[in-house]
Parts: sequence; C-alpha cells; structure tokens
Amino acid sequence: MIESVDVPIIAPQVPVYAHPGDAGADLVAAEAVRLEPGQRALVATGVRIALPDGHAAFVVPRSGLAARHGITIVNSPGTIDAGYRGEIKVALLNTDAAEAYDVAVGDRIAQLIVMPVPRVRFIPVDELPDSSRGEAGFGSTGYQTGAQS
Repeated sequence: MIESVDVPIIAPQVPVYAHPGDAGADLVAAEAVRLEPGQRALVATGVRIALPDGHAAFVVPRSGLAARHGITIVNSPGTIDAGYRGEIKVALLNTDAAEAYDVAVGDRIAQLIVMPVPRVRFIPVDELPDSSRGEAGFGSTGYQTGAQS
C-alpha cells in the first residue's frame, strides 16, 4: 500500500491529481499573464502549504504545455522546503520564438510532486569508492539508442 501524507493547505483551488497513480498534482494559475516569445513571468497559484518535516515539494513542467506551446519552468524543478509557508509561484518561460502564450486564471500551469527527502550527513574523505560510471559526465552514455546513421 502506498503511504499517504497529510499536507495542510490554503488555496482557492486545491491541486488535484488528474488520474489515479499520477505523481504530480496540477497547480493552476491564480492570475492571467501573457507570455511573449522568449519572455518569462512569475505566476501566482494562490497555494500555500505546510509540508511535514522530512518532505519537500517539487514544481515541474506540464508536458502538454511544453510539447504544444513551448511553455516550461525556468528553475525546474522548483524546490519547496518543509519550512516554507509563502505562496507557491511558478517561473514560466515561453520558449516559442514566434507565438505569445496567454495564461488564464484556472489554467493548469505546473505539477506539484511531494516526496520524502532524507537528511544526509556529508562525510569528508580523501577518495571516493569506485563505480562503474566513474568520472564520466555529461553525454558520456551517448545519445543514440538504435542503428547508427
């Protein structure tokens, strides 16, 4: 059975999960905004939450907005710490080079994912243990999955 976490909330419209099993609950705009090509804006959601200790929330883009309109989130994922009590705002960016995008009040603009986050202790050492990846970084696994062209 999947654990449920109670999160106190103040919001004109409570985030909802669109489908059973969804990881993210939809956040909606509490204000209308026009995003010109290349423009970004901090969009209010009207949502304030009190996460339990040991949890964080992450604001992530909606795939449909990104694929159809080029709308994404500048600081994705946006991290909400357990101690934060202010309004959740979403830093939207219009990546479309030609078309403006209008956000209306009530539009689904992002998703909120709540996860347990363990507190870690950083232990200084002189060397790290080996791994199969080692120091290989960005692009080290390539980008093609099938036949070479």
